[in-house]
Amino acid sequence: MKQRQFAKTALSATLVAVLSGCATTAEKASSAWDADTTYRITILHTNDNHGRFWHNQNGEYGMAARKTLIDEIRAEVEEQGGTSLLLSGGDINTGVPESDLQDAEPDFKGMNLLGYDAMALGNHEFDNPLDVLRKQEEWANFPMLSANIYDKTTGERLFQPYQIFEKQGIKIAVIGLTTEDTAKIGNPEFIGNVEFRDPKSEAKKVIAELEKTEKPDVIIAATHMGHYEDGHRGINAPGDVALARYLEDGDLDMIVGGHSQEPVCMEGPNVAKKDFKPGDECVPDQQNGTWIVQAHEWGKYVGRADFEFQNGELSLVSYDLIPVNLKKKVKLDDGSSKRVFIQDEIVKNQEVYNFLKPYQEHGQEQLNIKIAKSNGKLEGDRNVVRFEQTNLGRLIAASHMQRAKADFAVMNSGGVRDSIEGGDITYKDVLTVQPFGNIVTYTDMSGKEVLDYLNVVATKPIDSGAYAQFYGISMTVANGKVSDVKFAGKPLDLKKTYRFTVPSYNAAGGDGYPKINDHAGHVNTGFVDAEVLKQYLETNSPIDVNKFTPKGEIVYK
Repeated sequence: MKQRQFAKTALSATLVAVLSGCATTAEKASSAWDADTTYRITILHTNDNHGRFWHNQNGEYGMAARKTLIDEIRAEVEEQGGTSLLLSGGDINTGVPESDLQDAEPDFKGMNLLGYDAMALGNHEFDNPLDVLRKQEEWANFPMLSANIYDKTTGERLFQPYQIFEKQGIKIAVIGLTTEDTAKIGNPEFIGNVEFRDPKSEAKKVIAELEKTEKPDVIIAATHMGHYEDGHRGINAPGDVALARYLEDGDLDMIVGGHSQEPVCMEGPNVAKKDFKPGDECVPDQQNGTWIVQAHEWGKYVGRADFEFQNGELSLVSYDLIPVNLKKKVKLDDGSSKRVFIQDEIVKNQEVYNFLKPYQEHGQEQLNIKIAKSNGKLEGDRNVVRFEQTNLGRLIAASHMQRAKADFAVMNSGGVRDSIEGGDITYKDVLTVQPFGNIVTYTDMSGKEVLDYLNVVATKPIDSGAYAQFYGISMTVANGKVSDVKFAGKPLDLKKTYRFTVPSYNAAGGDGYPKINDHAGHVNTGFVDAEVLKQYLETNSPIDVNKFTPKGEIVYK
């Protein structure tokens, strides 16, 4: 057996104070490294790119600046005699129209230019048909890994489970793992024959296989499972903390994560730092001898973990989350404010910039067309729309309801991907809010069936994409049941037939909603949700946001 030990003495005082060390012992495997020699290994990582290949309107992040930063780090590591790996925690797809309209081609090809070594498959890699994902695999010059995704028919893995890298004679295994929640939050129409098995047990199986065959010196998991403080995951599938605790102490050296889209920085054992700001010191989590890292989202940061390897022992020397041209607002003497770089500006790599620019321009051609205007913000921020009824959630539901001539509408909050600021509204705003290309469906049901449906859907918990936005209906939700259901002020009649809309994703069982696309009264309208929203905004412009502000229609007790 080999030895992996996470030494703390080389870390900062803060790191020593807040995390306790763990160690295991093992025999040296048949490796090419020299005894009593110290080797430097740097792991760089990002996650949850979500189409952000280009910098935002404030000049923040973007792959061109990220390339410059990564190249500088690589050169520094090489000068010190070390080597590096660049890993992604997945979710390259979905989030920015310029990328979505081009099947994330600029993102994957941009990753080639940045020199990614491997990535974990995220749940949003399954937002498109599998043939799109296979096309993306062909674009990528690096493996897209997942050990726990299987073909239901053949029982065979659909993707490469791991990749072996040899650096300075040190054999490093990178295992890919994907959240089980993909089965619930992925588009059922595209993953009907795909099985997402327990990543914890699959990791254990792969590690045992690797120990027998490859005998790696270092094992890293690139995961898209989420980091949940002290393993408290709520309704989500088990994440990185649960994975580390499930394995034997020291089985796994490091988890490069994604999915929960946060900077994983700890104040103490099992206590996350809630007020992390760009440029702050970041102490990664450690569970059961395994370091756990995550670099927030969108390429806002590049995570850098510097290790030393000697005589089979791996020690984390330092860790940093490096902001990529992030800015903050500062007040000027005249009372106005402006955005300034938090750290020195990172110059964009010209080769990457020139390569990506045609993709950006091609997408922009269709997007920056004004379609409507509003008198205020339409609220779709993730930390709001997944917790309460909002004017944007209700407006989207209203657009579906009108198109289908329905009595009421249901809209999953996970399908509302951003807010729309007050003023002019563009096609890009619409596609940013609704990037998935779901179809508006409607179903005619008896009042009794509707009540049964609402008892499942309206009781979905907050802080999840399943939390439902409603329009055209009022009700009280208490103790896992709905009551006092009314349409246009009239009580629900159990014998009457009602029509309601729901995105095709949810009609097929997505988010754990009841599967109703085989119901006798179900109709797929063929209308794409973003196009329906676009037409509704155009027709009803200027939009009065107050018309859609919730007024106590849905009461939770």
